Parts: sequence; C-alpha cells; structure tokens
Amino acid sequence: MIAVVYSGSNYADWRLADRGRTIASFKTGGINPYFNDEKQIIALLNKNINLIHHAEEIKRIYFYGAGSFSSDLKNIVHNAFSEFFKFGKVTVEHDIDAAAIACCKNRPGIICICGSGSNAAWYDGRRVKPNNYGLGFILADEGSGNWLGRQLLKAFMNETLPPNIRKKFEHRYDLDRRSLLEKIYRQKQPAVFLSSFAEFYLDNKDDNYLKSVIIAGFTKLIHTYLLPLHKQHPGATVNFTGSVAANFQDYLVEAASGTNITIGNIVKEPINNLLTYYSSKN
Repeated sequence: MIAVVYSGSNYADWRLADRGRTIASFKTGGINPYFNDEKQIIALLNKNINLIHHAEEIKRIYFYGAGSFSSDLKNIVHNAFSEFFKFGKVTVEHDIDAAAIACCKNRPGIICICGSGSNAAWYDGRRVKPNNYGLGFILADEGSGNWLGRQLLKAFMNETLPPNIRKKFEHRYDLDRRSLLEKIYRQKQPAVFLSSFAEFYLDNKDDNYLKSVIIAGFTKLIHTYLLPLHKQHPGATVNFTGSVAANFQDYLVEAASGTNITIGNIVKEPINNLLTYYSSKN
C-alpha cells in the first residue's frame, strides 16, 4: 500500500492506494515544517482514523509540501512520518516538485503554484531547477490567497473598502481592527488566517472591486515570476496548480492576455495526478 500526500499550510490532501485501487481519500490539517515540529506532526497523524488503521500496511509514503525545501525542513517531516509509519519508506519533497509532476509529468514547462501561497520554477522534464523565488508570506506570495487576504484586511482597516463590500465583510466576520491585528501578529500561523479570506473573494467573485484586486495580484505574479522565466525559456507553456489559480482562472487568463505567455494546464488539486503517477510505479 502507498500513501500520497500533498500539503499546503491550510490542509493536506491524502490518498491511500493498494495495487492501483484507491483505499481512502481524506484531508488533514496542513503539514508545514516551518510551523509544525515533529511532535505536532505525529499528533496530527494520530488523530486520523484512516492513518491509524492502515499505518502498518503502508510501505511507501510520498509527501510533497509547502516549506519542505531544505534538508533540515525535510527531515522534520521525514522523522515524524518514519516514526508513525514504522514499516514505510518515506520520500519528502517540496510542493513545487508535485506541481511539476501533476502538470507536466515528463514534459518540460514553467510551473506556477498559486494557492494559499505562490511560487514558480522551470521544470526540465526531470527536475525542478532552483531559483530565488518562494520567499514566503511576508516577503512574497504575490497573487496568492494570503496576498488577497492582506489586501482585503488592509482596505478594511484603512476604511477604503467600497461600502457594499464592507457591509458584506462585517456581516460575515465578527472582526475589528484590534482582533485582526491580534490574529495577524500574535497568533500562530498568520499565513493560514490570511489565506482563509480567499473564500470571501470567491463568494463575491463578480464584484468589480474584488475582481480588480484579484487581477492586480495575478499581474504581480506574472511580472515577478513568470515573465522572467518565460524570457529564459521562450515558447514554454506556463502551468498552474492551486485553488486561487483554478477558482479565478478566467481572471488569470485576463491578466495574462497582454503578455506573450501561453497558459497550459491549470490543476486545482495535484493529489489525483500524483496518485496516478505513483500508482503506475508501485
């Protein structure tokens, strides 16, 4: 039996499969070694009945997650999983590698994640090539869910939201300036809190003000990451994974329309593509 996991900071998607047959599909809380230590990860695994029931049967675990890009961070996840899955061989890689497999398999292309966070890279068909992107939710993540959350909360606290959107925001969320600043600056995992407001954008997708914010975020994403990569690899398609790219793909196409970028695959949740990929190898 194999386990395939794709995790952002908000939640992790799991698939358990045996000889090509899916045994279980479920979500857990996100597993990000920037925010979770080994004990916290093991505690999370011990809360899921599917994992408890199948832990000893699982022989290969393929984990792809946000934050798992250095050996030290990968080891946090690897050590926790190795302790829980006592008979399993654990592979831990970064989420951009999963995006490459899910979108391109063995074909080269430009890969972009735009979900709770954002990142981009060139994939040569075998490996994702290192670059200076992926600076996290404070310094970067342009166009992502947490970037959208930041714009919404800043406008709310600065009292620059259009009246109709402010009214909807206040009706939906019991939040004021003090409680917002507390959650952002004093509580754990502020990126998860910020990216949760992407749902507000989705539920009010046709509002012109929110549409303009979304397109502005995609424009920043394109100019910061994708155009420089496209200049290095002219003619390559740009492929996307992530909930923000998928949920607002019409706005993504609009933001890219003034460039020479050709959009390829847009995969909301890479987990099923990853499962197909690894089921064929086991």
